[in-house]
Amino acid sequence: MDQIYGDFRARREATVWQRLNRILRVLLVLTVWLVIVSLFVPPYKRLMQSRAELDDLQGHVNEQQNLLARQTREVNLLKTDVTYLETIARDRLDVMKEGETIFRLEPARAVKSRAGDSARR
Repeated sequence: MDQIYGDFRARREATVWQRLNRILRVLLVLTVWLVIVSLFVPPYKRLMQSRAELDDLQGHVNEQQNLLARQTREVNLLKTDVTYLETIARDRLDVMKEGETIFRLEPARAVKSRAGDSARR
């Protein structure tokens, strides 16, 4: 009978050590994985920040290119198109041709809310 209990105890101790070894292996793998991830997270964050900054700068470049294209077009029109030059000059100097009627459209002023008017009364 003592041999049966001894054999059972030995198997039980062996399974305890096997379980502890498995837990230790899992913890070791988890630790290695966390170390690898922690090494790659900061460069990845810098990469994302750099991409965002690059997108912002690209948008700014596009805006500047559009502005350059508009201004180049206007300069070409001022140099080559006499009618355009005359129209711009008359508009900026508020001069009109004989028999010409000029209609100026002004932007609408902000309308005060009716609630504010009724509260004053």
